[in-house]
Amino acid sequence: MNVTKLGAIDIGSNSVRCLISNVVHKDGYTYYRKVSMIRLPIRLGQEVFLNGAVSEETAALFTEGMQAYKHLLKVHGVQDFRAVATSAMREAANGAELVKKIRESTGIDIQIIDGAEEARLVFNSKLYDIIQAPQKYFIYIDVGGGSTELSILHNQVVISSESFKIGGVRIMNGLDTEEEWLRMKKWTIHHMRNFRNKAAIGAGGNINKLHKLSLYSLNKALGLSYIKDQYDMINALDVEERITQLGLNFDRADIIVHALPIYMKVMQWAGIGKVYVPKIGVSDGLIRDLYHKDYKDKVEGQQSS
Repeated sequence: MNVTKLGAIDIGSNSVRCLISNVVHKDGYTYYRKVSMIRLPIRLGQEVFLNGAVSEETAALFTEGMQAYKHLLKVHGVQDFRAVATSAMREAANGAELVKKIRESTGIDIQIIDGAEEARLVFNSKLYDIIQAPQKYFIYIDVGGGSTELSILHNQVVISSESFKIGGVRIMNGLDTEEEWLRMKKWTIHHMRNFRNKAAIGAGGNINKLHKLSLYSLNKALGLSYIKDQYDMINALDVEERITQLGLNFDRADIIVHALPIYMKVMQWAGIGKVYVPKIGVSDGLIRDLYHKDYKDKVEGQQSS
């Protein structure tokens, strides 16, 4: 048995996550076992989408968080890790400057990635094995704080993909536009209208939380009517009640009612009644991508010799 301990840092618009996993290779099979997942409620998107840049105060908080992650990775004995940032850092006027500062102060090299790379990383995470869905066509809906990535899949292959500036944090601050909503609607209808035997795959912290509250297994999809009913229930509660009655985190309790309608609208436009929620994300894909690129051949070569 060979164990490779790897880490991943996913810098989103609503939070910053650090995943540490053991990659275990034994008897020709590879297993990914989560060791630790830490989530820091640092909302880079809150300022970027409003003001175009990350403030000095938030940049300092972000730097502290990355210092903490540096120590966490060291204490866990992580052999290697990768850090990426998505829409908030893409749009921040001082994004490149902040990346440089983090690299100089912590040694963590952050790569700012686009929506296509986000999707690729997630699709590498064996999501079909998790959901075990019988449908042939899927629309993959990844809702973040600043953007929504949509991809059309057929026979486990991405045939089209697009990124839209519509996300939970952006909507919460009134920064979404009718033009972008219309563009997403037209794109969805155009790409899904001729398909039958189809379903959605949902990604993002808000749909993950809704699925967790449902107590469903990972291979059981959420129905559109169920999502609507749960949305109405959550929206009827104030933020304090969502925290105390539903157990939502402070930074999830306010944004969830802005994010869930994105899934519902895309499903309606696509003519889809159910969404599978594999509960995997960019950080999971980073671990797998890092292992396959830099460790797989070496590890499996040693075991076969």
